[in-house]
Amino acid sequence: MNARSYLSIGQVLELLKREFPDLTISKIRFLESQGLLDPERTPSGYRKFYEPDVERLRYILRAQQDQYLPLKVIKGRLGDDEGADAPDPGNGAAGPAPGPATVAFAAVVEPSALRRDDVDLGASRHPSVVAAVASALRPLEEEAGDGSLTLEELAAVSGLSTADLSELERFGLLTGRRIAGTTYYDADCATIAGLAARFRAFGVEARHLRMYRTAVEREAGFFEQVVTPMLKQRNPQARRQAVEALLEMSRLGSGMREALLRLALREYTGGAP
Repeated sequence: MNARSYLSIGQVLELLKREFPDLTISKIRFLESQGLLDPERTPSGYRKFYEPDVERLRYILRAQQDQYLPLKVIKGRLGDDEGADAPDPGNGAAGPAPGPATVAFAAVVEPSALRRDDVDLGASRHPSVVAAVASALRPLEEEAGDGSLTLEELAAVSGLSTADLSELERFGLLTGRRIAGTTYYDADCATIAGLAARFRAFGVEARHLRMYRTAVEREAGFFEQVVTPMLKQRNPQARRQAVEALLEMSRLGSGMREALLRLALREYTGGAP
């Protein structure tokens, strides 16, 4: 490979946006800030993405999109695979098959045509949906992780404005933790923001999403009634049983809601899952 055969961040976006329409420069920068990407820099500070960097990014995005993995898990897998090919998140094979990013890389690289990496290439026309949307299926027992996103970072990865996020918070859909004068949001908040961004494509606003908050509060209250007698026993074994009951009921509740929703919408979907 030619010593200058690299892509700018804008060219990486242009290369991958067909496969990942919601990808933006802000999201690539966020993944870098979280330690999942580490591109070289030019003397003037612009990022240089070589083919392995592009395939690493592609792996991360596919793991989010196809396997519903949170960034914490993906980062761990990438760490485990340092020095070896990362597993293909699509089929679990021990090495990614050449995909569009690999095939197109040589065609895209043209040193004379490299753009400045602060040019967004019209990415604003493709609002980002936070990858943590995929982690909506994360089991209840899995830790969401410490709050690590500021309001501005949450806006960058979700594609929502800070005003949109404030609206979600106003309706009780987001809750941050204030530390040393700054409010931080965890992975669950990122998931909610990303889902809200997708709902916006259908004209659904924060005020419409309050029904989910209301339903969750009612369900949580019901589960609390079920486990309260166990908690009143005040012994470690009873508390463990209470936690196990909550986890199992949450799984059962999720399955029940999904089945009931399919039944309710069957006349419109023609029985499609």
